[in-house]
Amino acid sequence: MILEVAILDIKPELNADFELAFNDAQSIISSLHGYISHQLQKCIEKDNRYILLVNWQALEDHTQGFRASPEYQQWKAKLHHFYQPFPEVEHYSLVMENTNNVGNC
Repeated sequence: MILEVAILDIKPELNADFELAFNDAQSIISSLHGYISHQLQKCIEKDNRYILLVNWQALEDHTQGFRASPEYQQWKAKLHHFYQPFPEVEHYSLVMENTNNVGNC
């Protein structure tokens, strides 16, 4: 599994519009081969910053499958005009994971 990480800085005053557009666009990415799951989280300290985390089965599912697909053009049309600057996207592989929930009720 590969984790795609994108820090999304949204143009001022467009957070609500971005969130609506993302809500619509997420069905595009979730329908693609190799997609596992995603999260969009909003930064507490910087009002116009979000982080997009997407789990893919393999790196190529994102870099070749998604980015070379017609669906990517739809994704791009719905979301890319919100970004300033354009986000840098990185990919990560799991080194270790702690699934011990001690202390949680």
